[in-house]
Amino acid sequence: MRDLASGFGYLLEGQRWVARHGRWWGFGMIPALITLVGYTAALVALFFWTDDVIAWATPFADDWSSPWLGVFRGALSLLFAATCLFLAVISFTAVTLLVGQPFYESLSEQVDRSEGGAVPESGLSVWAELWIGLREAIALLIRVTLWSLLWFALGFVPAVGQTVVPALAFCVTGFFLTEELTSIALLRRGVLLKDRRRMLRSRRLLTLGFGVPLALLYLIPLVAVFLMPGAVAGATLLVRDLTGEDDEPAPSQGETASGPAGAFNGAS
Repeated sequence: MRDLASGFGYLLEGQRWVARHGRWWGFGMIPALITLVGYTAALVALFFWTDDVIAWATPFADDWSSPWLGVFRGALSLLFAATCLFLAVISFTAVTLLVGQPFYESLSEQVDRSEGGAVPESGLSVWAELWIGLREAIALLIRVTLWSLLWFALGFVPAVGQTVVPALAFCVTGFFLTEELTSIALLRRGVLLKDRRRMLRSRRLLTLGFGVPLALLYLIPLVAVFLMPGAVAGATLLVRDLTGEDDEPAPSQGETASGPAGAFNGAS
């Protein structure tokens, strides 16, 4: 349980870090605001078209008598909206990180610098990092879509679909959010997606302690925009814990900053 509390602590510490460095917080909201405009338009359109989508998908229920038709399609509308919201919460972070990749990488470097010791660098060009980020974001969105379909299907299970399934969905969402947010700091350390997942799974409670509260907060309108810079900062602090950097002595002056992820660097 100590890992669970530590994960939440890193989330809070990241917000405190950007509060002490207001310039980084302000610039960090710009990519999030740009992404928010697009997502808001999509969700508004979804709100107006949900009933039509459900009616189109369930033509077999057209002749059902009242109130069963309304109850059935109403429940499907709620499940469909919840699934789309799950997708939006996850993909919002991935898209925002992609839009603001150069800035968030600089923010992550500054957090490392403020903690002392080496500031790892990937050695890749900006275009190479953008390509890796795009490729990993697509892979993540495919996984998220598959999980969303699973939650949608399980939502039909009586009792379990309305209690256990939402709780599990938030845990999976929290894991995905942590996976996305740690990608900036871990890519600078030469850790790619496959090994990033392995590292996070080795400390599941730490990962969930950071990601699940963030997933819950992201459900509140506009909160994701304000929390995004601090979430990146907190994820960098969490990465320093995962890689054991906080337990290592600071290198002497002039020592090159190499990736401290050890065995995981082979992923690059």
